[in-house]
Amino acid sequence: MSSYPRPITELFGIEVPIIQAPMLGIVTAEMVIRVAEAGGLGSISASHLGAEDARNLFSKIRQRTSKPINVNFLCHESPEGNPACEDAWVQRLASYYAEFGVAFDPGPFRSPIPTFGSAHCALLEDIKPKVVSFHFGLPPEPLLERVRNTGAKIVSSATTVEEAQWLEEAGCNAIIAQGLEAGGHRGTFLHHKVDAQVGTMALVPQVVDAVKVPVIAAGGIGDPRGVAAAFALGASAVQVGTAFLFCEEANVSPLYRQAIAVSRPEQTVVTNIFTGRPARVRETRIVRELGPMAENVPAFPLAAAPLAPLRAASEPQGCADFMPLWCGQAARLSRQLSAAELTRWLSTPNRPQ
Repeated sequence: MSSYPRPITELFGIEVPIIQAPMLGIVTAEMVIRVAEAGGLGSISASHLGAEDARNLFSKIRQRTSKPINVNFLCHESPEGNPACEDAWVQRLASYYAEFGVAFDPGPFRSPIPTFGSAHCALLEDIKPKVVSFHFGLPPEPLLERVRNTGAKIVSSATTVEEAQWLEEAGCNAIIAQGLEAGGHRGTFLHHKVDAQVGTMALVPQVVDAVKVPVIAAGGIGDPRGVAAAFALGASAVQVGTAFLFCEEANVSPLYRQAIAVSRPEQTVVTNIFTGRPARVRETRIVRELGPMAENVPAFPLAAAPLAPLRAASEPQGCADFMPLWCGQAARLSRQLSAAELTRWLSTPNRPQ
C-alpha cells in the first residue's frame, strides 16, 4: 500500500482515505458495502427516505459489513411556495409538454426532500453511524448537538475558505473542500455566486491553511493521479462521486452511463434547471435552451416536479434531453470497475498508470 496522510483513517476508523460520495438516488446498499469492505468509507444519502425505509436500508448494510458508514443529509431551508413563480416555470415548459404529448397538473408544489429535522435525529440516535455528513451547511445547533451526542463524527462541504472556517467553528470534525469541478449540487450555503466559485487545485490548499481539522478534497478526482495531487495539496482524504457512476453497483441507467462516458470537461455545466439549486451536469437540450442558470426557477427542490413527466415520456425513447446527468469534469478518467476495485485502485496513488 502506498503511503498517504493518516488523520482521516484514524478519525473515521477506515483503512484507506477514499470516501465514496453519497449520491442521492444513485448509491445502493451494495455499493456502500463493497466500498466499506475494501477499506474506504461508504456513504448513503438518507434525506429522501422515510424513517422505516432508512432503518431497513441501514440494517441491510449492517447484515453484511460492520465497517464504518457515512449517512448523509441535506440542510436546505424548507422552500416557501411562490405560486406566480411556479406557474411561470410550468409555462416555460409548456412547449415541451406539447412536443411529447404529456400533461402536468401542478397543483400545490410540494418538496420531495425534507430538510434535516428531529425525525432524522431520532433515526441517527437509533442506528448510530460512525460518520454523519451534511450538504448545504449544517442543521441548527440543537439538532447538531443531538447528532454529536450519538458519537458520530460530523462532516460538511465547503466551497470557499469562509465556509470552511464557519464549519470548523460550528464543530465539524472534518471538512470537504468541494471544488467547482465536482459533479452534482454545489455545497454552497453562505453565498451563491456561481461565477465566483473556486476550483479544487486552488481551494484545497487554502482551506488546509485556514482550518485545523482534516480536509477532504472533492471535485475533478477520477484516478490515482488526482488522489496523489490532493495529498500533495494537503488533503487528508478524497471524496469521489463521478467515478462511482460507472460501477456495476450504481443505480444508473445505460442511457445515463453512456451519455457521461463520452462527456468532455467543457460539456459539463453548472445549472439550476433541474432542482432550483446550482449543480454540475452533462449539458443536455433543456440546459442549453433554458439555462444554464435560469431566472425565476422555483426554490430547491420544487423545480424538479414539472420535469418528471418529460423524463417519463422521453427516456424510454432513448432520449436524455430532460435527464439530470449529474457528473463532474473528470468523467472521462473513469474506468469500468466494481466499487471495491475502484476503491482499491484510487487508494494506490503512486502506482504507474
